[in-house]
Amino acid sequence: MNKIDRLSNEVQYFRQKEDGLGMLGLSTLQKCTAAICILAYGQAADTVDEYLRLGETTTRLCVKNFVEGIINLFGDEYLRRPTPVDLQRLLGIGEHRGFPGMI
Repeated sequence: MNKIDRLSNEVQYFRQKEDGLGMLGLSTLQKCTAAICILAYGQAADTVDEYLRLGETTTRLCVKNFVEGIINLFGDEYLRRPTPVDLQRLLGIGEHRGFPGMI
């Protein structure tokens, strides 16, 4: 089972549902793509509406549920504490951007 299937099976928000007329709603892939675009590229929530057909509020819900789902399902596998090298790199970035001593 791939990661998107697991997310869809275990986080109800990502399941594709039918509306009252039997029309399928947004797919799991649409919701995940919206969240990844926002997180990866720092786009505003309303920038994905043109090509993914999601409104701003729905996009925000996608990001919220995506982050919570990824942490809950895959946190042990992918999340780790930063190493001293990571911390130095992040401190350097912060200092370069005018925020010395902040991560």
